[in-house]
Amino acid sequence: MANRTHADLTSHDTFAAGFPYETFQRMRDENPCEWVEETDGGHGFWAITRYDDIKEMNRKPEVFSSAQGIRLEEQSTEEFEARKTFQETDPPIHTRQRMMLHRAFSRKMIAKYEDLVRSLANDVVTSAIVNLELDVVKEIARKLPMRMLGRVLGTPDEDGEWLVDKGDELIANSDPEFTSHVVDQVDTDEYRFMPFRSPAGKDIYDYAKQQMVQRLHTKMDDILGLLLEPNKDGETLSELEFKNFFALAVAAGNDTTRYTLAFSMYHLANNQALFNDLKGSDDDDPLWDSAVEEFIRFASPTLHFRRTAVQDYELHGKTIKTGDKVVFWFSSGNFDERQFDQPQEIDIRRSPNQHMAFGQGGPHACLGMWLARLEVKVTLQELLKRVDSMTQIEPEEFLRSNFIRGIKHLKLRITTAA
Repeated sequence: MANRTHADLTSHDTFAAGFPYETFQRMRDENPCEWVEETDGGHGFWAITRYDDIKEMNRKPEVFSSAQGIRLEEQSTEEFEARKTFQETDPPIHTRQRMMLHRAFSRKMIAKYEDLVRSLANDVVTSAIVNLELDVVKEIARKLPMRMLGRVLGTPDEDGEWLVDKGDELIANSDPEFTSHVVDQVDTDEYRFMPFRSPAGKDIYDYAKQQMVQRLHTKMDDILGLLLEPNKDGETLSELEFKNFFALAVAAGNDTTRYTLAFSMYHLANNQALFNDLKGSDDDDPLWDSAVEEFIRFASPTLHFRRTAVQDYELHGKTIKTGDKVVFWFSSGNFDERQFDQPQEIDIRRSPNQHMAFGQGGPHACLGMWLARLEVKVTLQELLKRVDSMTQIEPEEFLRSNFIRGIKHLKLRITTAA
């Protein structure tokens, strides 16, 4: 059996076996700023695992820069410039691009979509539970987010399945179930200028270009159209910025919500008291808001983001040198006992619950956080209205990735409400 207290965080296989709680517990307790060697030829990195350290350092973009990459992968300048999104920039450049995008994803704007999300969730859940034994990730969690994102962005409904497949190829580029170009198993150098070093990146770029041209010729009342309009200073997104934003939206906007839903349904199927609490709650019960935050904390679908030190920094007796890679393990922070009481337990009444699943505390807080919250809440509400019981009947399967944490298959037996 693999040593789960000293698991290899650079290995995708580590996370395919489940989240290495024991390793992160040891690191938080004994070495919260630990140097990790990389076995694939990388230069190594500092692993930051305590909540307070991550929160403090994430607020210092002037020290820990995103503008040299946010994943463990080391890229040439040419590769980085070709693939970077606004995530891979620092203020003030990041601030400018973020403000152009924020107007489309603000809490006020997303609130307008609740009826649409509920309608889509109703359709997805009703179709899924025709089968009393089903993989709820495939039939529910995978279907709703891209349908909703497509409506928000303005892409045709009939393109949704294709976009989901391409998004999987991008962000799950380490799992052979989702791509033929597994990033650590085959030579992907041919695609080094494409998002996630994936051939799907070219397909997404081509599709985004078509969407861009269509809106430049015909005004369309959707988010993609809004993004192409000049801001108050007359600035517009470049073609490459638009294409990279679209690739990011398709990959991250679909998968992170999917895997939060997957973990939520896992807990509902394995915790009868939790199931009863939420099934007995009205849609406007405040319990739903705290429950969603707890599901998101526990799911922690984005395991980490990398930064690069642009000046020396002292932490816990260690010196992080200029140029070193520094990795914020947000997932570890969300299970830090110094911040959360009994963090490995689901407590849907947990308060406060200042989790860092959305990267709070810095300039890179998740742009789609309000849409994700709405989708998770409404989908679970519509599901619980229609089922009287949920029971797991096969072991769950985890995504092979040290970047995205997810249950990729979850087989349940359900009984439907009368």
